[in-house]
Amino acid sequence: MSSMLSNTSVNSYFVRPATFFINGFSNIPHAKYYYVFLSVAYVVTVLGNSFIMSTIYLARRLHTAKYIAVFNLALSDLCGNSALIPKVIDMFLFDHQDISYEACLVNMFFVFHFMNMQSLSLLALAFDRLIAICYPLRYHAIVTKSVMFLIIAFMWIFSMSIFGILVGLLTRLSFCRSTVVNSYFCDHGPIFRLACNDNSINKIMANICFGLLICLPLLLIIFSYFCIALALSKIAHGGERIKAMKTCSSHLLLVAIFYLPAISLNIAALTASLHPNTRIINNSLSQIIPPMLNPIIYTLKTDEVMQSVKELYKRNKVNLMMERNVKHNGGNCA
Repeated sequence: MSSMLSNTSVNSYFVRPATFFINGFSNIPHAKYYYVFLSVAYVVTVLGNSFIMSTIYLARRLHTAKYIAVFNLALSDLCGNSALIPKVIDMFLFDHQDISYEACLVNMFFVFHFMNMQSLSLLALAFDRLIAICYPLRYHAIVTKSVMFLIIAFMWIFSMSIFGILVGLLTRLSFCRSTVVNSYFCDHGPIFRLACNDNSINKIMANICFGLLICLPLLLIIFSYFCIALALSKIAHGGERIKAMKTCSSHLLLVAIFYLPAISLNIAALTASLHPNTRIINNSLSQIIPPMLNPIIYTLKTDEVMQSVKELYKRNKVNLMMERNVKHNGGNCA
């Protein structure tokens, strides 16, 4: 396909292409097997996050402020991968690599928004653990369901506003040369670098978003665990300390899985020139693997969730037995 503009429209001095061409991998044999792997990862993500959301909805013991944040994380994971992977599969397994200008911007907004919601949800869970361990007697007064709903509503409004601005600023760019995007989706950086007019404001906004929405939440999470460590050091009984830390273990795993790949990739990009294929693999795995693993970690490492799953299973089993008995007795009466 031609890498140059085929159909352009001029609006208020800005040259906008009819379509972008998402390039994907370059010169990698059997690359389609990687996209098949992404398809499998997506199925696991949908099943896992639907399961954890259903469990939280059905189990009354999980109707707490903490699990409102967990539900929001699962929803963000599910929506984020749904915004990304089906489109990637359609592009590269079914050769639909052209995407309209408008659809590209919409896709970019939702991919980045839901990825950011994962980051902010982890911060909300860190706040929950901080209050639970540092102020246990005041926990139920401070972290109420209403407070958590307000925190999450603010996060959604804030994230949508920031990425609305980020994506909106792209509309002031002119694309009068190549429209080939060297990424696997409508990625912000590769697109604004294609512009033939001044894109400095876009670069500044990208740095602000990375600092404000990735680095700052991570620093706040690290600070919260520093405070938690100080509080735990004052607990004399070792058993209580281990029990308190166990409630944080699943959250710490989620934080490590989400932030370490993203931070490592950006540090590597600053210190060395990354090959586009390397960047695509690292970016895609860092976006796809955490949402796939999050529900597994929360199910296996959280006693409350495991106990709720067992209770729901027993309740469902009892209901099925009662239905069978009713049908059996009804048949005998007939």
